[in-house]
Amino acid sequence: MKQIPNGTKNIIFDLGGVLLDLDIDKTILAFQGLGLKDVIKEGGWGYRNKVFLDMEKGLLGDEEFRNGIRSLLPNGATNDEIDAAWCAMLIRVPEEKVELLKALGSKYKLFLFSNTNNIHLTSFRKTFSDSFGFEFDSLFVKTFYSHEINMRKPDVESFELVLKMADLDAKETVFIDDSEKNIEGAKQTGLQTIWFHPEMILNEVLL
Repeated sequence: MKQIPNGTKNIIFDLGGVLLDLDIDKTILAFQGLGLKDVIKEGGWGYRNKVFLDMEKGLLGDEEFRNGIRSLLPNGATNDEIDAAWCAMLIRVPEEKVELLKALGSKYKLFLFSNTNNIHLTSFRKTFSDSFGFEFDSLFVKTFYSHEINMRKPDVESFELVLKMADLDAKETVFIDDSEKNIEGAKQTGLQTIWFHPEMILNEVLL
């Protein structure tokens, strides 16, 4: 059932879990293979170590991040091993979601706001362009990545900054995310929201 409210002019998408398929367990297992046993907090999603959060805020460069990870490992690791473990969670953007974005782009202004980092984004962009023959970011009017704006969801200030930089009216804008905390942060700015659950089919929600 379509959930976009009447009067909507803009849609802001989350990336991982909404457009990009993720398998967090692949990264957890890969890091466990390198000796890092506690990537994720117990009882739910969330990084345990500050190095991951700082990377997503753009406070660390790629090499600083890798060295930070190495300091947590009992036997060290190469840059390639760290990058492979870190990016193991990134699966794919299904073709039907690419076609959905193209269709929606003729009706709404599309934007993206993702908590991510340079290593993930570089890997993801290459995989996407290799698969589809064009750049992922071209599907949107503008993209916002946490490591580039130095703010992460669900901080209310991050949503306020995105609205300001994109010159959007919150009342005319829908934000879609699979995290309840991110949805709650967005609501505090007046954004319309759709909390996307794994069992949902995005095409049915938006078309």
